[in-house]
Amino acid sequence: MPRKPKNNISGWINLNKPVGVTSNDAVSIIKKALNYPKIGHAGTLDPLASGILPIALGEGTKLVPYMMDDDKTYLFTATWGEQRTTDDAEGEVIATSDIRPTEDQIKSVLPDFIGTIDQIPPIYSAIKVDGQRSYDLARAGEIPELAPRPIEIYELSLTETTPDSATFRCICGKGTYVRALARDIAEKLGTKAYISRLIRETVGPFSLESAISLDIFREISDKADLESNVLPVEAVLDDVPVVPLTEQEAMRVRNGNKITFISRPDMERLVKAGLNPKARMLELALLKHKDTPLAVADVEGVEIQPVRVFNL
Repeated sequence: MPRKPKNNISGWINLNKPVGVTSNDAVSIIKKALNYPKIGHAGTLDPLASGILPIALGEGTKLVPYMMDDDKTYLFTATWGEQRTTDDAEGEVIATSDIRPTEDQIKSVLPDFIGTIDQIPPIYSAIKVDGQRSYDLARAGEIPELAPRPIEIYELSLTETTPDSATFRCICGKGTYVRALARDIAEKLGTKAYISRLIRETVGPFSLESAISLDIFREISDKADLESNVLPVEAVLDDVPVVPLTEQEAMRVRNGNKITFISRPDMERLVKAGLNPKARMLELALLKHKDTPLAVADVEGVEIQPVRVFNL
């Protein structure tokens, strides 16, 4: 059988990762299906979790750090009565409680978890402790001491209750561990809990409504099939100002050189893009030439410095 030709498409796949597959497994399946080596993901999902896993192809991988910073929406179910080593259904039971909070009791504590709060990550996490991953230390029988970290919870609501569980929807910033959030809500209620279901509904501009199944990549047979499922490189920058460039400016940017807008028409171009050339503050912008993305740039006043240059 002839080898499948390598693809060179750049962009993003809005993947709906199924339960039971690791994030790296999902990347490997897509990489094998497409025979495409330059691929990565933005934001790990645990095997027991499902939902949005943004997949970057080609030049899209240069934007992974920006995607990691995007806000996320989670739907999760906390099962009351048990605390587990991993804070989810995979772990061993380490504590129990007979207390089952009522709906009113649950709602009364939610305001304590909205805004900027300190959170101690789960010991089964990828955070490094003295150069080692916390989950590696935990698996070796050690209990790593993790310092609390500030996180942002923008919205937290109760969507459903049963005698033994509660389901929540949470919109949060980067670095939030939903497993730890469920653990801490239970502690506040005087009981124990672990995550029994976790669905990531959105990451930045990506949502479940437009996500595609991993099964599709077991069936893709040609480049046309691939292209129909790939979003543009700039899809993850939907809220970033776009600055159009001239041919001469584009040539400098392609070489990674800074450009300066001095003339009044140039500064008006910045204003039209939604930037403030009189402000001495750092702003992010997408640079384009004839609708082709050239680079992501830091803009400070009238100075534009490319920080991620695309080869498109």
